[in-house]
This record gives sequence, structure tokens and C-alpha cells, in this order.
Amino acid sequence: MFLEFDKFQGTGNDFIVIDNRDGSLLELSPKQIMHITDRRFGIGADGVILMNSSKEHDFHMEFYNPDGTKSFCGNGARCAVAFAQRKGFSMGHQCFTAIDGEHNYRIQDSVSVHMKDVEKVTHFEDSRGFAHTGSPHYILQTNDLTIENVLKWGRQVRYSEAYAAEGVNVNLAFVKEGNVVEIATYERGVEGETLSCGTGATACALYFADKLGMENGCLNVQTKGGLLQIRFNKSHDGGFDNIWLSGPAELVFSGSVEV
Repeated sequence: MFLEFDKFQGTGNDFIVIDNRDGSLLELSPKQIMHITDRRFGIGADGVILMNSSKEHDFHMEFYNPDGTKSFCGNGARCAVAFAQRKGFSMGHQCFTAIDGEHNYRIQDSVSVHMKDVEKVTHFEDSRGFAHTGSPHYILQTNDLTIENVLKWGRQVRYSEAYAAEGVNVNLAFVKEGNVVEIATYERGVEGETLSCGTGATACALYFADKLGMENGCLNVQTKGGLLQIRFNKSHDGGFDNIWLSGPAELVFSGSVEV
């Protein structure tokens, strides 16, 4: 079976996006996903997105990690919106659904997606924390963002007793001059470093916003693949709401693949 696809990237986070509005694909198997995302024997990507039809929303995004598991993906969602615009989807609702429910979006100079509210940012100690932003994220403060350090801490935390069963994404991050948050992310499912992670950028921005006592505003997050912006409000219960993830989402190329 041959599948037509577009490959998109958002700050270096790359995805294979497939138009499945006709419902011809009920599911992709883990074996098929692993073949498609393999950077040597397949196309190569950080995930696969099926764009399914929806009666009450503009589309439903089905996101697969490279190991075949499903989750929400912030940069993947932004690329899905860019794909929908390119393909001429009916976009009157300005809203789509994903594994974690509804998400509003907007397209201006960049592509922005409304993220789920975050009930709590946990601070384990002065230099570590946790936030669930559609995917679970562990944050470790350090200015050593080398790939060696990312892999060392990523594997250590992700496969620790506390997280081995469910998995967790691990972000190394620090705040540099001008309140710019710089991060590097080890992603579960990929089991390695990615150039960017939208839910990770969101988690790190909220973690530092909480530490800095920010009530609302915007933090720029510098990933290795480019710059993202996270807007937020501090909610009355101590969490965060009205969270928007913004950044570029660009077509890389189109093609077909046999699966």
C-alpha cells in the first residue's frame, strides 16, 4: 500500500502528515510507524500524523510517536494546522480535536495552538520540576545542553523507577539574558533528543514563570531548532490557563511511501 504524504517541520521537529479524511486508514501499526519514521530505511521523522475528518471540528489529529504509541504533540499540532490550510480544509471552526480533546488555533505570521490548562507545576527541589502539558515533562535546570548531557539525563530520568512504566520527556533548561528560556529535550517514544518539542517548551516556560512569579505574559523559548513563544495566564488556583504555543510550521517536501 502506498501513502501520499507531506513532510512538515516546526523549529526542527519534523512530521509525516497524511490526509485521511476519507477514512481509508483505520489505524497504522507500530511496525508501519517505525518504518515511516526510520531515518535510514524510511523517510525519517519525529512522528506521524493522520488527519481525520470531524463533523463538529475542522479535523481530528491522530498523532503517533516513532515507536507507534499515541500522544498529543504541540509542534505536531501546529504542523497539522499548516497542513490543513495547505490542503484547503474547511477551517471555519478554528478548532480541532486530538487525543486530549479540543484545541483552538490561529494562523497569523506564525501558527498558534491553544494548549490545555495546566493545573499545577511541581517543584521537586530548587533545580527540578514537573508539568503535564498534554504530555508529561520533567525539567532539570542546567546550562549544559550538549547532546551528551541530554542523553545522559534523559535516559537516567526516563528509565528511573518513577517513570519507566509510563515514560516521561526530560528537558534540560535555563534562563538566559532577557528572560529567554533555552532548552534541549529528550523525548519518550523517540528515545533520543529532538531539535524541538512544543509541549516541552510550554512546560519549561510555565516552570520558570512559576519560579519568577509571573502572573501572565509571554516567554520566548529557544530550542536547538528555532524560537517558540508561549503566552499564559496564572489561574486563581495556582495553575496556568489561556496557554498558547506559537512558532513557524513549514512544508519540507511531499511524496509517497510504501507501507
